[in-house]
Amino acid sequence: MCGIVGYIGGQNAAPILIEGLTRLEYRGYDSAGISVLGGKGAQVHRIVGRVRNLTAALPKRLAGKVGIGHTRWATHGPATEANAHPHVSEDGRISVVHNGIIDNADALREQLGQAGVTLTSETDTEVLAHLIARSGPKTLEDAVVEAVSRVTGTYAIAVTDTEHPDRVVVARNGSPLIIGVGDREMFVASDLSALVRHTSQVVHLDDGEFASVSATGYRTFTVDESDTGKAATAIDIQADDLDLGGHQHYMYKEIQEQPECLERMIRGRLDDRFGVSRLDGLNLTARDLRGFARVKILGCGSAYYAGQIGATMIEDLARVPADAEAASEFRYRNPIIEADTLYIAVSQSGETADTAFAVEEVKRKGGRVVGLVNVVGSTIARACDGGLYLHAGPEIAVASTKALTNMAVGFAMIALALGRVRDLSNADGQRIVAALRALPAQVAAIVEAEFQIAEHAKICADARSLFFIGRVRGFPVAREGAQKFKEISYRHAEAYQTSELKHGPLALIDEALPTVAIVPSDDLADRNLAAMQQIKARKGQVLAITHDDVDFGDLDVPRFVVPRSEPELDPILLTIPLQLLAYHAALILGHDIDKPRNLAKSVTVE
Repeated sequence: MCGIVGYIGGQNAAPILIEGLTRLEYRGYDSAGISVLGGKGAQVHRIVGRVRNLTAALPKRLAGKVGIGHTRWATHGPATEANAHPHVSEDGRISVVHNGIIDNADALREQLGQAGVTLTSETDTEVLAHLIARSGPKTLEDAVVEAVSRVTGTYAIAVTDTEHPDRVVVARNGSPLIIGVGDREMFVASDLSALVRHTSQVVHLDDGEFASVSATGYRTFTVDESDTGKAATAIDIQADDLDLGGHQHYMYKEIQEQPECLERMIRGRLDDRFGVSRLDGLNLTARDLRGFARVKILGCGSAYYAGQIGATMIEDLARVPADAEAASEFRYRNPIIEADTLYIAVSQSGETADTAFAVEEVKRKGGRVVGLVNVVGSTIARACDGGLYLHAGPEIAVASTKALTNMAVGFAMIALALGRVRDLSNADGQRIVAALRALPAQVAAIVEAEFQIAEHAKICADARSLFFIGRVRGFPVAREGAQKFKEISYRHAEAYQTSELKHGPLALIDEALPTVAIVPSDDLADRNLAAMQQIKARKGQVLAITHDDVDFGDLDVPRFVVPRSEPELDPILLTIPLQLLAYHAALILGHDIDKPRNLAKSVTVE
């Protein structure tokens, strides 16, 4: 992986490919390259580093109206020019870009070597170029079908052939790929962001589907050459949504956008009179909701931690057993899928491979699964039985902020819907509805006070390691805070349940290891304060994220005060300062905040 773009039409392909790759930079990558078909055959240019380096290295006149491009995030072999995409067959005829992982690449490399092929890279992708080229006198479509039939693993590929310069052939299995429909020109990409300046009509390929794309149209088909007749659909992303808007970083812009994102998330979904949420997209009746005996939430990374926040909300409001599990582990333990369990898959991109595979496992065993995703038409959104779109708008920074917040609000609304068909009273429902409506203004107040959290960021940035601690509702907040901090500051950060400090981790406390403590105003506040006293007694530094009515007594620690919500929703607001803390620490350290090293925005491989 990580980013694919392709073009065929009446314009020079190179500038369009470069623009598309630039749009895909946010996904994270280590090298980039393009292949353009022109009068001199396939002209391939690859480089280690940023797209701007590739742009600078291109010849002034690179003519050709068909091409493919790629930004690579290493899975096989280090970042070298030889390992960068596109990969080309020995005769220079076939060019291939690929997202995903070919599991049997080693065996295929050995077979190709025995057949006399000289492989020039360490990648799994290169085998595809040689397999397609060696498929004999067939159409390009047939050659691609034959080649991928020998492959096990995941892939989204785009292929060009100097002998068939009138088409780009693409295939998908487990990694996203879309076709953009233009006016006598067509586009291919792994992400909508690469296409929004050129088209508002796209075709989402399904797993196992192929397409032959020409300047005037496309044909979608299966491995047995049966036409699938896939129709184009409209997209609702505007090009301006992907701009920095005068901000230094996308992450900062997205933190600032959270109040308006929350407004969009709750708009039309709350009923004040009956104290309930209206979530028609879930495709669940009141009787369906009442029939679930438990809830299982599946996500990865920050989505997993948002799921932990959501599980607690569901247990609090609906009194239904709920838990969150890392989707990356779920299907490998042969999970028991129960008919009376509601499964919820959560993913910003809707393309997270581990979560998509978990959805497949649930559906394969007859479970009911709904999605909580941000991208309309994404793989997980289409695979689920129903869902709730986050309406956070495009999120470009690798570290999730606004999407994470909207995930938590989505879980609150699901918890409210489940609760109101059980024992949650109308009055309590109205209490939660009012609190949800108040969230945008409260988040705005936190963001406006960011200078206070920025003052504490230097202490955290200077530390080589940090603890984030919290109890019950505060623990998943601490886990997400540690995740965000390590993602962009590159400092070691570990989350613990506050009650567990005395069972081992307290041995690490000293003046060089700061602790960020989540201290809401609840019945555990005294226990949290006692733990901070223990840290202070060992010369540890503490920053408390807290509420204004928590009585710290003679405990002298710096604090960032967050507005009170209802207790069930407090974790949503307690998370916001931790986003700002991580951002300002990374800013002090001079890191590439939007594109942290070794990470990708949408993890479409296992």
